[in-house]
Parts: sequence; C-alpha cells; structure tokens
Amino acid sequence: MDPPGCLPPLKLIFPREPGCHLGKIVDPMSNNRIDRLFADLRAKKRKALVAYLVAGDPDLDSTASLVPALAEAGADLVELGVPFSDPLADGIVNQLGCQRALESGTTLPKVLQLVARLRREKCEIPLVLFTYYNPVFAYGREKFEKDAAQAGADGLLLLDLPPEEADQDLPPSADLRRIVLVAPTTPESRLKEITCRASGFVYYVSREGVTGMQKSLPATLSDRVALLQKNTALPVCVGFGISNPEQAGQVAKLADGVVVGSAIVDRIGKIGRNPNLASEIGSFLRPIAAAVHAA
Repeated sequence: MDPPGCLPPLKLIFPREPGCHLGKIVDPMSNNRIDRLFADLRAKKRKALVAYLVAGDPDLDSTASLVPALAEAGADLVELGVPFSDPLADGIVNQLGCQRALESGTTLPKVLQLVARLRREKCEIPLVLFTYYNPVFAYGREKFEKDAAQAGADGLLLLDLPPEEADQDLPPSADLRRIVLVAPTTPESRLKEITCRASGFVYYVSREGVTGMQKSLPATLSDRVALLQKNTALPVCVGFGISNPEQAGQVAKLADGVVVGSAIVDRIGKIGRNPNLASEIGSFLRPIAAAVHAA
C-alpha cells in the first residue's frame, strides 16, 4: 500500500512493443495500389507526384471530378484530407479548405462514400486518407479500418497520433498502409523508431511549422532527405510548401516523391464552384507533374 499522499507508480497507457514490424518494401505483387505504384516507379527510375485535396472542398461532387482530373494531369497518388474543425498541422490555406468542406456538409462517412464512388467509377489512382485522429476515434477505430479498406482506400496518414500509441490504439492492418510524418527537427535515433512502424511511404515535412506555400526550399533539405533514406527502405516523399514546377523538380531529384497540397487548395478556394474547376486545376498541376517525372 502506498504511503498517504503518495501517487501510485506511473504506468504506460500504450506500452511500446520492442522491435520493428514494418518499414520494409512490400512485394511488388501486392494488391495494395501504393505498393504497386512505388514498385513500378522504382523499376522505371521515375519519381512520384502526390497531390493533396481537402475532400468536400468546395463540395463532394467537385472532389469526385477533381481526383480523376489530377490523375489525368499526372498525379500518381492522391491524398484526401478529411475536413476537421481543428487542423493544427495546417496553415491558413488548408484551414479554409477544411472550413469550406465542413460548411458543405462533408463528414468522414461521406468521405468514405466518396472513395467508394471513385472506385465504382473506375478511378484506380492510389488514395491515402489524410486525417487527424479525432474523426477516426469518433467513427470507431475498428469500424473505420474495415470501412475505409472496403471503400477502396489504400493508406492512412494520421497527423496527431504518436506511432507508439498507434501500435496499440490503431494497430497496423493488412489493408491500409500506414504513412508516417517525419519532421526536420527529428533526431536520427527517433527516425528509426518512427519509420520502422511505417508502410507504403514516409512523408518528410520539408520545414518547421504548418502547411503552406513557400518561396524557397530549406537549405538543409538535401541532407535531411539523405539521412532519412539511410534509415528506411521505404520511399520518401517530401511535402509542405512545394508550389511550382521549379521547386517540385528540385525536390524530385532528392526524394522518391513530391507532395503538392496548399497550392492546389489555394486555387480551389479562388475558383470555387465553377464548371471549369477540374480542368483549371489539371492545367495547374500538369507542368508540376512534368517537372517531377523528368527529374
């Protein structure tokens, strides 16, 4: 019995299991679209363009048209952001995108319905759900995992669930690849702990802070990407702030993939509900895709 006034010993809520259970290149014959994509790109010695959208911005029908338009313009993979009221990792552009999507009535169940619709319409581009943990927790963790895979999602990127807790709270599955974020401030010892829990690819955040367009790339980018590649066999994709063909081409020479998000969301916000929305976004993305694929 503890003496009066003493707290009981601390216990880990999510005890970490030793050892890595992920972080390896999956068999290229895998049924997962992300695995097949990167196996194919490696064979062709080509880099990937990852395009990000807020699902439901400006509405779900628009997103259903935007995804195939991005694929036609050269995107290799699409991240669908699940709109959330407190997107702490996002800058003002993506925050406004979330606000527009929420105002249009977008919810996590409707995003999963959107994924299923895209698959019914024969859109086969790999899809990653980019979300905070709260919507997943509210939906029901096991139900989300099952429903997301059944709808046709290929991967999951949880921005605010530490990997040690994810091991216990949302364990890896055979269906959804677990994309992880690595920050520019992450020490090498921590890199191994994070990436060994990943599958699909690793998302390197090119700068400190939140999402948003930037005028120049960080001077440390080359060294940080090389350090990350030394610590994982998974493809490394770089995002946060890449907004034009010149930047995308520079990053593609360093990494396995380039993520473009805020620049797309910014244009969606300016164009809005317009019959030409999908074609104009496609026209914007096409030279960026060309720069990535030529690197």
